[in-house]
Amino acid sequence: MFANILSRYWWMTLLRGVIWIAFGVMLFTQPGVSLATLMLFFGAFVLADGIGTVITAFGGRGEHENWWVLLLAGLAGIGVGLLTFYNPAITALTLQLLIAMWAVSTGLLQIVAAIRLRKEIQGEFWLVAAGLLSVAFGVLLVARPVAGALAVLWFIGGYAVVFGVTLIALALRVRGFAKRAGAAIKGQVRAA
Repeated sequence: MFANILSRYWWMTLLRGVIWIAFGVMLFTQPGVSLATLMLFFGAFVLADGIGTVITAFGGRGEHENWWVLLLAGLAGIGVGLLTFYNPAITALTLQLLIAMWAVSTGLLQIVAAIRLRKEIQGEFWLVAAGLLSVAFGVLLVARPVAGALAVLWFIGGYAVVFGVTLIALALRVRGFAKRAGAAIKGQVRAA
């Protein structure tokens, strides 16, 4: 089951959520951070998030045929993170467009994953919420390309905190699924 992949690696989703919240809090507490520094931090966080998603995908590749959805989301994050490191002198507008593309693509992939999960677990809403939030954030960045650098930092910080909270909620929800499934299996074994 696809839910088993997420439930077994719930801690990776939890870690991703904590990283995103830390990133958002850093942006709120250090608003004077330069765009170059933001690009490097963004690259590091997106790269870490992508690696975590790829680990989760590969961990469940033998259990579910749709593991590739997680793999694509992870590879998108790794690609954007590496691109950010490769050219840290990217203009603020280009960075904004990169962030928007990443947010929309991973958001859409998360929505696809949530649709696949709806029959397997309860609480897939959190994955849909994270996906919709990502898509909305990406669209907002494209719609407002001339927004000031500080405004972009605040948008990114707010997005990071809310996205992190939704990932933590998802992790705790799928962790509970793993516990309930394990208890059900033990109960069946005892009954037999």
